[in-house]
Amino acid sequence: MAAEVHELTRDDDIATVMAGLGRRARAAAHGLATAPAEQKNAALAAMAAALRARTAEILEANAGDVQAAQAKGTAAAFLDRLRLDPARIEAMAKGIEDIAALADPVGAVIAEWDRPNGLHIERVRTPLGVIGVIFESRPNVTADAGALCLKAGNAVILRPGSESFHSARAIQACLAEGLGAAGLPADAIQIVPTTDRAAVGEMLKGLDGNVDVIVPRGGRSLVSRVQTEARVPVFAHLEGICHVYVHAPADLEMAIAVVINAKMRRTGICGAAETLLIDRALAGTHLKPIVAALIDAGCQVRGDETVQAADARVVPAKPEDFGKEFLDAIIAVRVVDGLDAAIAHIAAHSSGHTEAIITDDQAAADAFFARVDSAILLHNASTQFADGGEFGMGAEIGIATGRMHARGPVGVEQLTSFKYRVRGTGQTRP
Repeated sequence: MAAEVHELTRDDDIATVMAGLGRRARAAAHGLATAPAEQKNAALAAMAAALRARTAEILEANAGDVQAAQAKGTAAAFLDRLRLDPARIEAMAKGIEDIAALADPVGAVIAEWDRPNGLHIERVRTPLGVIGVIFESRPNVTADAGALCLKAGNAVILRPGSESFHSARAIQACLAEGLGAAGLPADAIQIVPTTDRAAVGEMLKGLDGNVDVIVPRGGRSLVSRVQTEARVPVFAHLEGICHVYVHAPADLEMAIAVVINAKMRRTGICGAAETLLIDRALAGTHLKPIVAALIDAGCQVRGDETVQAADARVVPAKPEDFGKEFLDAIIAVRVVDGLDAAIAHIAAHSSGHTEAIITDDQAAADAFFARVDSAILLHNASTQFADGGEFGMGAEIGIATGRMHARGPVGVEQLTSFKYRVRGTGQTRP
């Protein structure tokens, strides 16, 4: 039966409570590491069913979170990330089912080879162990993180922010129900029972060695704190400063469609384009219609002098606008002198998250792919595809921009490590 979650009282010691979460998660992780794929998939299916069955409860909890956020004067983009509706809950359930349909990564042989002495060596995927996920306003992270960690054989400790606390608890209850239905330990997916920031500090210390990786999902202040204070490895990106570069030659209709989608589909996500670069060779043909399309779609354009000359509605850009994550219907636009200048601008201002090039020149696209060092690169496609679900990973626990282990969408494979299995016939080393 799933364990109940209770908020802490003033008499509870946060360090003691958090240490207990860590110990229980480690014990659960030992069992999950060898759980058969069929059992994990049964739990995932039950989780999806529970989300659908308890939609009304989740929406009621979410309404309280949204109301509290509105009372604080929270920005519209933030509210969009927080708000749930039946379609978003169904998307969570479908995402869990998509994860269940993926191949089980645990035990998969990544590589194998034979040595001249007859030893047979295999590199095999293994779970990481216990994942700590610290997030703010997105309640769906609860479902995505819980399901992905389970599929990869990991236990997870979820710490939602105060903004999404009640929504996350309602979703976690569905996940716990799924674990119980499949006979898996309820402690495999735990939620921190307090919004006190001290709980975050305890997680960053590693809970007495019981947390193997921390994944932060939230704004700059949260991620910066995690990266500064964590005593365990971190999978994270600090900001999503994503660029779209329109390079000559480029189809105008496609460029407009991709740019509008990259910026305006959802302005508050990390894959939203924040800077648009347009090749000077296209200034006479593409600049004006692209800028006009953005403004007509409700986006404020902050541009350099050339961009301002193309449309009187353009707001003069400040230097700090290039390299800023707006998370709003605002975009910085600059005209650049060719591919080299675009790549140099991206190198100077990007956060290493996602960049796109729109061009009919395959050689230019290839050079862009080779020379731009960001986690995700796209040719003739919107930056909003920077998402684990869109990559066929079922979902993601986050986007990593570091260069060690995981990079880009962190899905089930990225939530595993590996070990070596060496088989012999009595060999001894001379």
